[in-house]
Amino acid sequence: MQLMWVSGPTGRVRKISITLRTVSMAAGIFAAFLIAVGGILHFVGLRIAIEARPDLARALGGVLTQAEQDKIEASYKERLRLIQEKLQATTDEIAQIQKLKDRFMEMATPTAVKSQIPTSGSGKGGPLKLPGLKNKAPVDLINALDESLQDINEFKHSVAEINALWTKQITWLNSLPIGTPINGNFSLTSGYGLRIDPFTQAMAKHEGLDFSAATGTPIIASAGGVISRSGWDSQYGNVIEINHAEGFKTRYAHASQLLVRVGQTVKRGDVIAKVGNTGRSTGPHLHYEVMKAGAHINPLNMFPKSY
Repeated sequence: MQLMWVSGPTGRVRKISITLRTVSMAAGIFAAFLIAVGGILHFVGLRIAIEARPDLARALGGVLTQAEQDKIEASYKERLRLIQEKLQATTDEIAQIQKLKDRFMEMATPTAVKSQIPTSGSGKGGPLKLPGLKNKAPVDLINALDESLQDINEFKHSVAEINALWTKQITWLNSLPIGTPINGNFSLTSGYGLRIDPFTQAMAKHEGLDFSAATGTPIIASAGGVISRSGWDSQYGNVIEINHAEGFKTRYAHASQLLVRVGQTVKRGDVIAKVGNTGRSTGPHLHYEVMKAGAHINPLNMFPKSY
């Protein structure tokens, strides 16, 4: 195919042959032109986006300004700080639980058993595997940190529930007469049950324990409760009775001095009297009784360790 046209006053005829090769070359040149123009526009567009619209820059080419990078890093640091704070708080609560557990075991576990309880931090070995985060895209890493923070919050909630349960158990144990009723050097001189009465030398029932100790040795409450009796009795001498939870009552007799009054609330371990030799007694000692629902029980059955 040929194109012909006449130009100039002389009427000179010009010819152009249009072949497949000519058309291909023209199309290639035009395509190269368009690609060059597109590249220039893309570069200019990114420059404008970086300066004016960082979010548009990310959409066009994944380019971040320093400000955007700092913002993302600040977001990482804030989430990591929150995670660290939550972990520290959880660690503190776990330490508190350990203290409560130790207190519980001290109050309720026999000495022979305590020596068999494994202590914390008694690991013998094993491979060291440190926790870490996988390399992820910025948004994925933020989501991973948020999920970790949520997991820590849920774990912290569980730890708080355990802490509350241990605290409740400790409070319950403190309300039961399981503590030693005397603070100082003593010896058990008479047990619960039948014995030879020191005055009549006949067989008689002994409804408590006798703690022989020096006059003035502190007598302490074996559990928290309310003083229901504090005064003189011809048999018990200076005597104190305390009402406890679960229908328990304790009696402390032959004191030389009474330090509490009726209606007063005491805690486990509070000093309530002093050892003496009043009433029907042959020497300074504490006569201690435990009752439940009005019936006497052997105080030795209430102690967490043997004497």
